[in-house]
Amino acid sequence: MKNKILKPTPEIKYAEELEILRAADTGARPANWLMSPKSVKIFILGSDKPIECKGKKVKISKKFFGDDSLVERSIITLAGNRGLMLVGAPGTAKTMLSELLSAAICGISTNTIQGTAGTTEDMIKYSWNYAILLAKGPVKEALVPAPLYTGMKEGIITRFEEITRCPLEMQDSMISVMSDKIMNIPEFAEEPVLYATPGFNVIATANTRDKGINEMSSALKRRFNFETVMPVSSVSLEARIIEQECEKMFAEANIEMKINHDVVEILALTFRELREGITYENIKVDVPSSVMSTAEAVSVYFQTAIDSYYYGNGKITADKLVQNIKGAVVKENTEDIGKLKSYFNTVVKKRADKEGALWQEYYEAKKI
Repeated sequence: MKNKILKPTPEIKYAEELEILRAADTGARPANWLMSPKSVKIFILGSDKPIECKGKKVKISKKFFGDDSLVERSIITLAGNRGLMLVGAPGTAKTMLSELLSAAICGISTNTIQGTAGTTEDMIKYSWNYAILLAKGPVKEALVPAPLYTGMKEGIITRFEEITRCPLEMQDSMISVMSDKIMNIPEFAEEPVLYATPGFNVIATANTRDKGINEMSSALKRRFNFETVMPVSSVSLEARIIEQECEKMFAEANIEMKINHDVVEILALTFRELREGITYENIKVDVPSSVMSTAEAVSVYFQTAIDSYYYGNGKITADKLVQNIKGAVVKENTEDIGKLKSYFNTVVKKRADKEGALWQEYYEAKKI
C-alpha cells in the first residue's frame, strides 16, 4: 500500500477541480497562467453549479471563507504583475489563500521561501554546489536555484512566508527583483543577469502581530499591493468553518465521529467574544494576549474530539473542551487564565442560569 501524504498541497488535494476548470476555461489568461482570472476566483470561492466539460461534472468547493472581494482584488493584482502582500492577524488563512492562488495560477504552491531570523540571501536567490564550483568554476551546473530564482526562470509564483521575520537586508534584496524583474548573478561573466519569465510574481505574507520586529522599508512596500485578511466576524460562519475543517481532518485521520453542532456553536461564540472583547449582550470582557483565531478554534475542537475518541466513549465533554480552550488561551501568557476565569464567572454563568443544559455543563467545567 502506498504511503499517504500527511498534508497534500492544493494542487494535489483539488486536482480534479483544477483539471476540469482548466479544461472548461475559455476566458482570457495572463501570460503563462494555467487558467483565467475568472476561473481562479471560482476555484477559490466555489461554484453554485457543477462545472461540466466533456461529459464530466465536478462541484467546485468553497475553500476561502472571508471577503470575496479581497480574493478578486488579489487575483487582479497578480494579473497586473504587481507583487501581492497579504497581511493580518495569525490564523486568518493568509497562507492558505496564497497556496490556493499559486496552485490555480501556475499549478505549484511549493515554491516557497520561509522567512525567519536566520534567512540568508542564498536561501532566497541561489547558492552553489561547492564541489562543482571548485572543479569547474562558476558554471551553470554549479548553481543551486533557490525559490526566487526558480520562480523567475520558470515563470511561476514565488511565495514568501512571514517576510517581516527576515532581517531588513534580506527583505531589501527583493527590491530590484520586484521592480526590474531581473536578478544579478555577477559570478556569470557572459550572462550576469537572469530575466524573469512571464508569469513570475511574488505573494508574501506578514502577521500584524509581528509589526515592528523587522518593519519593511518603504521602498519594498511600494513594490507590493497590500491586502488585509480580517478575522471571521460571523459566529455562524466561524462554526461552519470549524465543522468543515474538522470533518476533513477526521477523514484524513480515519476517525469516525460526528460533529456536535451545539459544542461547535459554543466554541465559536467563545472565541469570537474573547477575540473582540465584547459579547452579544454587550458585556465587555478582557481580551487575552493569545491569538484567538478560527484556525486555533479548529485545533481546539479537533483535539477535544480525538481525545474523546481514543480515551472516552466518543462523546465530547465540556471538561475536555474547556481544558483545550485553556491551553489555547494561556499559550503566550499564563496570567491570561484570569481573563478566562472572569469570562466564565460573568458571561458563561449568566447563560448557564438562563439556558441551562450544555451551557450549565460548560460553566461547571470552569474548575479546570
